[in-house]
Amino acid sequence: MNDRFILRLAALRAVIAQTGLDGLYVTGEANVTYLTGKNGKDCALWITDQDAFILTDFRYKEMALELREVFTYQEIKVGMDACDFFLSMNKLRIGVEKNNLSLSEYLTLLDRMEADRIVPVEGLVEGLREVKDALELDATKRACAIADACFAHMCQFLKPGVTERQAALEIEFFMKSNGAEELSFDTICVSGANTSYPHGIPGTKAIEAGDFVTMDYGCKVDGYCSDMTRTVAIGHVSEEMKSVYELVLLAQQTACKGIRAGMRCEDADWLARDVIREAGYGEYFGHGLGHGTGLQIHEAPRLRPGYLGELKENQIVSIEPGIYLPKKFGVRIEDLATVTAFGIINFVSSPKNLIIL
Repeated sequence: MNDRFILRLAALRAVIAQTGLDGLYVTGEANVTYLTGKNGKDCALWITDQDAFILTDFRYKEMALELREVFTYQEIKVGMDACDFFLSMNKLRIGVEKNNLSLSEYLTLLDRMEADRIVPVEGLVEGLREVKDALELDATKRACAIADACFAHMCQFLKPGVTERQAALEIEFFMKSNGAEELSFDTICVSGANTSYPHGIPGTKAIEAGDFVTMDYGCKVDGYCSDMTRTVAIGHVSEEMKSVYELVLLAQQTACKGIRAGMRCEDADWLARDVIREAGYGEYFGHGLGHGTGLQIHEAPRLRPGYLGELKENQIVSIEPGIYLPKKFGVRIEDLATVTAFGIINFVSSPKNLIIL
């Protein structure tokens, strides 16, 4: 087993030791992947100071046995569940991931075991995932390169008459045809008044001259997500559209220039929010400036008001201010970058000036 994962397991054991738990039942798919290097679907882990088990069914037996150097394979047979495994462990206090364990499984554990043995916890593995190593940064960079190439392609593809759904499918086809393993999330490609929906769903509306088109998309390489957004215009723009676009661009550039390790996450948000608020559009920027990414598209940290954690070197964050005017249009510009002590390193190189196709 790769030394990266052995070191991650050791780091988790050190975290568990600080909690007073006897072990951690890891059920989050991304957390399992982080600790094993394998697809975590339909798998769970039981980690103590001495033992490491991978719990899964026959479908994943061969994969699980590839980890035998570190993990003991425990088959969960038809009709069994994790309780059958834990019942043999007398009086151990079991930490469970409250954000990843289903309510059904949690209630089953409570029903079949002493309630004080089941201790909900959060953030133990996720905290380790926040700071990326060199291979994680490289995978993210390569995923962003595919997204960049896709934007250049879409600038040639978009034209009046193409529907939002056709454009979204073209984005996805291009990325998967150029090295993407899968999508980071459901592609957003909306036009005209639909761009005022921050997370609009591509529909049958045809793109028209005078529309903004917002594309928010990403893909995975070696399991790691890219995430970028660009808003382009078709044919021509109004003065209001141009003014709002330039304001969002200024806010985004201000944040990109100011973010650095050691800064509070909410202060990073205010870099962009103050620009938009002072121009009179504060009520139309209703989401946070950004979020962490990694094996999942939304990870810690969160760049938003009230999130007091500090940014750390080698975290990856999105920087995505937006303005959304109901029934009219919206603009969002998003890059993905890694944090350093001296600023950010932007993984996205696509142009951000107003492009009129």
